[in-house]
Amino acid sequence: MKLFIFGYGYSAQAIARELMPHCEWIAGTSRSEGKLAQIKAQGLRAYQFDGLHPNPDCAEAIRGATHILISIAPDADGDPAMRCHGEDIKQSKALEWLGYLSTVGVYGNHDGAWVNEETECKPMSRRSVQRVAAEQSWQKFAHHRNTPLGIYRLAGIYGPGRNQMIKLDAGTCRSINKPGQVFNRIHVDDIALAVSMAAMQAHAGILNVCDDEPAPPQQVIAYCADLMGLKPPIETSFEQAVMSPMGRSFYGENKRCSNEKLHGLIGGTMRYPTYRDAFTHMWSKDIWRG
Repeated sequence: MKLFIFGYGYSAQAIARELMPHCEWIAGTSRSEGKLAQIKAQGLRAYQFDGLHPNPDCAEAIRGATHILISIAPDADGDPAMRCHGEDIKQSKALEWLGYLSTVGVYGNHDGAWVNEETECKPMSRRSVQRVAAEQSWQKFAHHRNTPLGIYRLAGIYGPGRNQMIKLDAGTCRSINKPGQVFNRIHVDDIALAVSMAAMQAHAGILNVCDDEPAPPQQVIAYCADLMGLKPPIETSFEQAVMSPMGRSFYGENKRCSNEKLHGLIGGTMRYPTYRDAFTHMWSKDIWRG
């Protein structure tokens, strides 16, 4: 496998780590010089890509890749990878699989009901509308090129270095209670498990990547606080909470995402089926800080 990753962020790094034993080489892109140095330090090929202009050095690697993963958010003008390097991907004779990291935000609000991959997308926020458009663009692209395309709709991502325990430890964690509200979440190691298996199987189709148990956010915070021997923060009602427009928008989308197809892909249980499994492990191994 020769893997090219557009956008070497938190999830992509975990995926690369999972696939490294199976790859002849892995390449990742970033805007920042600092992140490029980190990519190189991990033994990977590093390419600068700002999402605005094609990079001729990227083009050569793209045309030699057997697997390409897109982990960059779209903008008002579409998907940056397709816009700048779509022709290079189209011309690749080695390409066997395309993967696109999307979000469960594309479903919009379903008032807490269960949704699956066949549920109609009703995006509410501008960022989710752009995601749906990007998914559709890649679907058309893959169809015309006759290349397997996997679309992975990720739930709220957490893991070492990115979780509620860090905010509890810093005293900055807020517990907001909106009756009936649940969020879907996924540990970064389960993203790595799912997408790496999808890549190796040249999986095609849409997949929700989320754990087994959507849960209220204040419930998760209380569990973490109990593990840490701390008092949970006093709950604030959603109506009284001071929040950014983006933060408040997340509470406007209430749904429970089914991961039945994900279990079929991985052929068994996830590494962390629930937030309790994940936080208990991170706390016991003292890896929650990252």
